[in-house]
Amino acid sequence: MRQAVLAHHAYGGYMEILLPLITLAGVQLLAVISPGQSFIVVSKLALSSGRRSALGAALGMGAGSVIWAMSAIAGLAFILEKAAWLYGLMKLAGGLYLLFLAFKLWKHAPERPDLSAGSGRYVTPRQAFTLGLVTQLANPKVVVFFGSIFFALLPASSAPWVYVASLVIVFCNETGWYGFVSMFFSTARTQLVYFRAKTWIDRIMAGALGVIGIGLAMDARETLAR
Repeated sequence: MRQAVLAHHAYGGYMEILLPLITLAGVQLLAVISPGQSFIVVSKLALSSGRRSALGAALGMGAGSVIWAMSAIAGLAFILEKAAWLYGLMKLAGGLYLLFLAFKLWKHAPERPDLSAGSGRYVTPRQAFTLGLVTQLANPKVVVFFGSIFFALLPASSAPWVYVASLVIVFCNETGWYGFVSMFFSTARTQLVYFRAKTWIDRIMAGALGVIGIGLAMDARETLAR
């Protein structure tokens, strides 16, 4: 009986950690998929310089996201040490930011990203990696995302392996999605297939982000009320 109780508590403890990581993976993937500056860079490289260069940019963007994620984790540790009440406010900011992303994604769902201005100059995979890294480090959406979502989703005082796992998730989401973009968008025909379904894809993602954002905002309100 005692072993069953201990196993139940251990299972509950693992789920308390795994659920935030799963949610983080889903939310970050939805944010990555939403078309933006990085999407345009990889798509243009796929058309003008080929898949290898576009894959190089995807790796650079993954590296840039990990840098921002590490900065967010360092900020989380500092706030928990200096002013724990700010943790609740940052959770609320994360929920509201997801609602903002959902609104923007829904509003601009019918619009097509402008891929017509791509340069015909060949970019090597190494140059593309640097371009992807710089693009990600200079992207204000990425800065705000990691500055708020990590506070909202990761449990306070998590074990070090949780932060390592979150960095792996961020890198895999970023490079995995843009790696897919580099393969899929290497021809104009496959771009047309995506654009035909883009409105519905974006609005489904917007709805998912909105539901998660409302849940985070309500959870943050309960945290601040304690």
